Formats: sequence, C-alpha cells, structure tokens
Amino acid sequence: MSHGQDGHHEVKPPEGWMDRPDTVKRLLQVFYVLCGVLFLAEFLLLGAENAHPHPLEERMRFFVYPVYGFISFWFLVLVARPMRTLLIRSEDYYEGGGAYRGDEEGGHD
Repeated sequence: MSHGQDGHHEVKPPEGWMDRPDTVKRLLQVFYVLCGVLFLAEFLLLGAENAHPHPLEERMRFFVYPVYGFISFWFLVLVARPMRTLLIRSEDYYEGGGAYRGDEEGGHD
C-alpha cells in the first residue's frame, strides 16, 4: 500500500470510462433526449397502436402502463420486509453457521 509524505493514502485517479465526468454528462444527455423523443412519440402515435385495445387502455390511455409499473413496484416494496425474514442468512451460512439469528450481537435489524 502506498503512503504519501504525510502518512495518508494517496488518492488514485479514476480509471474507467464511466469515471470521467464528461462521459457521464454526455451519456445522461443522450438518455434525456431519448426519453423526450419517446414521450413525444407517445402523443404522436396515440391512435395508431391497436385497433382493439383492452378496456382499461381505452379508459386510461397511455397512463395504464406507468400506473401498472408504480403499483407493481409499490407491492414489491411492501413485501420486501417479510421476504427478508424468510431469505436472509448469516454471514457464515456457507461455512456451516446455519440460518440467520436476529438475537446475535452485531446482527441485522
């Protein structure tokens, strides 16, 4: 491990292509433009998609999929805590430690 003259660790410069601020900024600009184009295309192609849509699509128009995604994500957030109690394992599970025990010192919530 390398130390500087004052005894602190030296900070290494970013190495990956996603660590360069210009690249990240350009990627975000492309993402925002793509989102805007898709949003505008939704309005331009509103009536051209399906000759026989589902009744829910007729009532809610293009809001049906965002609402469906929001409700699905909300449901996943609600069931995450009970799922955690079923799925969590101790740190030494694969070394023969067994299932998670919440009463141990330093254990999880």
